[in-house]
Amino acid sequence: MKFSLSWLKALLDTQASTVEIAEKLTALGLEIESVTDASVALQKFRVARVLTAEKHPQADKLQVLSVDLGDGSPLQVVCGAPNARAGLVGVLGLPGAVVPANGMELRKSAIRGVESNGMMCSTRELCLGEDHDGIIELPEDAPLGQSYADYIGSDPVFDVSITPNRPDCMGVYGIARDLAAAGIGTLRPLGVDSVAGTGPCPVEIRIEDEAACPAFYGRVIKGVTNGPSPAWLQDRLKAAGQRPISALVDVTNYVMLGYGRPAHAYDLAKLTGAVTARPAREGETVVALNGKEYTLAPFMTVIADEAGVHDIAGIMGGEHSGCSDTTTDVLLEVAYFDPAHIARTGQALALASDARGRFERGVDPAFLDTGMDLLTALILDICGGEASEVVRVGAPPLAQRVLAYDPALCARLGGVAVAQSEQKRILAALGFAVEGDGEWTVTVPTWRPDIIGAPDLVEEVIRVHGLDAVPSTPLPRVDGVARPTATPVQMLERRLRRAAAARGAHEAVTWSFLPEAQATAFADGQALWTLANPISEDLKVMRPSLLPGLLAAVRRNLDRGATSLRLFEIGRRYLRADNGQSDERLSLAVVLAGEKTPRGWDSGKAQPFTAFDAKAEALALLAQAGAPVDNLQVMGEAGPQFHPGQSATLRLGPKQVLARFGMLHPLTAKAFGLEGPVAVVELFLDRIPAKKTASGFARPHFAPPALQAVTRDFAFLVADKVPAGDLLRAVKGADKTAIVAARVFDDFRGQGVPEGHKSLAIEVTLQPGDKSFDEAALKAIADKIVAAAAKQGGTLRA
Repeated sequence: MKFSLSWLKALLDTQASTVEIAEKLTALGLEIESVTDASVALQKFRVARVLTAEKHPQADKLQVLSVDLGDGSPLQVVCGAPNARAGLVGVLGLPGAVVPANGMELRKSAIRGVESNGMMCSTRELCLGEDHDGIIELPEDAPLGQSYADYIGSDPVFDVSITPNRPDCMGVYGIARDLAAAGIGTLRPLGVDSVAGTGPCPVEIRIEDEAACPAFYGRVIKGVTNGPSPAWLQDRLKAAGQRPISALVDVTNYVMLGYGRPAHAYDLAKLTGAVTARPAREGETVVALNGKEYTLAPFMTVIADEAGVHDIAGIMGGEHSGCSDTTTDVLLEVAYFDPAHIARTGQALALASDARGRFERGVDPAFLDTGMDLLTALILDICGGEASEVVRVGAPPLAQRVLAYDPALCARLGGVAVAQSEQKRILAALGFAVEGDGEWTVTVPTWRPDIIGAPDLVEEVIRVHGLDAVPSTPLPRVDGVARPTATPVQMLERRLRRAAAARGAHEAVTWSFLPEAQATAFADGQALWTLANPISEDLKVMRPSLLPGLLAAVRRNLDRGATSLRLFEIGRRYLRADNGQSDERLSLAVVLAGEKTPRGWDSGKAQPFTAFDAKAEALALLAQAGAPVDNLQVMGEAGPQFHPGQSATLRLGPKQVLARFGMLHPLTAKAFGLEGPVAVVELFLDRIPAKKTASGFARPHFAPPALQAVTRDFAFLVADKVPAGDLLRAVKGADKTAIVAARVFDDFRGQGVPEGHKSLAIEVTLQPGDKSFDEAALKAIADKIVAAAAKQGGTLRA
């Protein structure tokens, strides 16, 4: 929410500086997003008068102006604004000035062969409004040569982040109330007098949906003159990021932003018969003020007359009955709408508005009459006219919550002792009524629906008193060595994070929600978990895999010039269980994309990642996770998202898949906007069998062998279709006591190797126990190795 300092000071009597106000707002829990001052960027722009305006000799739509800064030395400026004319006083940007709207630095230049010494500026170019039809026109008596920043004065704009539990601060007046309670100033009274009508309201008002609209107040003002709103009103709306439209519309926006009270003004001439708050009828449509047509449902509440719907109640008015320059009679609507109904309608229509944001948080139900008086007084003052009496249909929920409060609770819950007199002062300044001496009876104001219990009162006292006043007190600790608090799963995640990072990967944290199409692509036929109330339509399905989020992150980085990416993420994937509940599973995913090694004089072309790189990552990380990697089998069927000839799974038996790895299928890569080979790994950490030790991952003590290990090399001829892993596993199992390691160091196919076969060279490491191997022992082990290889179809190569 945005507002200017001058707007705040119109409601709060204070001499505090901008910095003091910003710091206090943050201390109160109203976090400052930014504080900007438009005048800072306007120091090099000057007030100037156009002396002459002549047609450009080389362009029909340009003029050559002679501009006076009051120093007697006119400057020549080329200008294309249609309102540029002799005698106009405007704003001149001199060479060296930077245009706020686009960051362009002005320079002396030739435009179509004519020298120009700057630029006459519009309000949009100076970020002071949306008007770009012509250059700024200032009063005749504006001081020539003065900096435009000094001319308009400094009026900083605060941008405050309002949390959903503080509907009272969705208006500047509520923010001023908080600051006054914190001692920053004195809250000015509203000073609104009741506006008596001159006769009965000529429009009948009805309610047919009392649950959604308990109260509907209205009054007619006839004989208004609609036009531009006053400068002070436009300036405040512009500071809030609103575009001034007309006096009638601006007044309703001003009351909403200033006091948190949404309202609506209808052009009376466009209404037919009674105006009713009723449920929408199936299939009814309305064109809203944003120009879009919406199809309504019966659970939605609308404001309609006998001709049809004119307003999506509490969210946005209709285009048909909106006020225009020709409007002379208006119907003012001030109503109370149920927050739940507003939220449900807004979500169903995917329609956000300032009014919806306030109604669904809960506006002050006691502010209807005051809001009506504010609107009426402003319209009569700005637009003239004659107001009717107010029609009040229904009744807002005015019941106030009364809480029992023990002031000693502040010290027990808040951690700081605040004097009872100070607690009473704070609560009274925030609008609470406090009675009693021992245990207090506190009446909650109607604008604070978030206060439901005594702990909430403690929070109010503490945040105003100052969270920085709460002492930092360590929790008590028992003597001795502290026991570890991390669970085995947390320890596993930490270890894998370190391992993946040590291997050169960068951790990413992506959304747990996905677009439905991306989730379906990685669901593998399993039921998806779809959210009933997603944060957006594009993020409505819980991820069945971590890979889609990582692939999207890879695409964003590649689009921004990254050449080599190694990203990993540890998190949960979400599936729908048979009982309809969410089933969360721990996973780890790695994506390798771009260049594995860059091009160079020694390596030639850049080398991409391959499926073997993915396999190496999978095995290394599984080993860190405690999986029995020596017992894993490499099998196919990684999934339709993978390249069928360059992917596989790692399994403990035919059905227990611990990981899948390989190259992404070209169609999958294309669907995610990726080009070139992409290697991926997905580890299903929930499927790794648990260790039998009490801690889950006990580290055995290190006992180096007393004797030196021996290596022997073997080369076996096997059929092409025999996986190297199967042969390697058979070799390792030939003698589990003596053989401690084995690895493939050569894969040869060519001269001397029969067609359809390959030669796999394996290095075997033998570790003697209590005595060294003699030749007979080595031969016996070699015979076992050759026999084991024979069972896989391997023959010792001569």
